[in-house]
Amino acid sequence: MLERIFFELGPWNWMVLGFVLLALEIVIPGVFLLWIGIAALVTGAISLLIWDVGAWIWQAQVLVFLLLSLISAYAGNRVMGGRNGKTDQPLLNRRSEQLIGRTATLTEPIREGRGRIRLGDTLWRVSGPDLPTGTRVRVVSVENSELVVEAE
Repeated sequence: MLERIFFELGPWNWMVLGFVLLALEIVIPGVFLLWIGIAALVTGAISLLIWDVGAWIWQAQVLVFLLLSLISAYAGNRVMGGRNGKTDQPLLNRRSEQLIGRTATLTEPIREGRGRIRLGDTLWRVSGPDLPTGTRVRVVSVENSELVVEAE
C-alpha cells in the first residue's frame, strides 16, 4: 500500500509533505519543522529531476530525505546561532544569579547553615555560617536556587 502511494503521487508527495511541514511551522512555531520541510521540498525537486532513474525507488527517496533533514537541521542550527550564542544579557531569566554581590540584612537567623534574607520584595532562603538576625550579609554564590552568603 505504501509503495502504491509513492508511485501514484510521484515526486509531488515530497512537495506536499514539505508544504504541510512549512504550514505546521507557522501554526506551531519552533524553527524545527522548517528545516525538515525544506528537506522534503529538496527531495521533491530531486525526484522531479531523476524520477525515471531505476535506482530512485521509494526507499532511496526516504534515505535521501532523512539525510537532507539531518543536514538542513544542522545547517539551520549553525545559521540561527544555536542556544549557546553570545548575548548582551547573560543573566536574563537567572534571577538568583543576578543577586550575587548584593548585600542584605538577615530577617531570620542562620541556624544549622540555613536562614532567610529579604531582597526587594522577595524572601530568599540562604545558607552560610550561623549568624544572628540583623547581621549584614553579602551574597557570594548560588547553589540549587539557594543563595550562599557570608558576613559583610
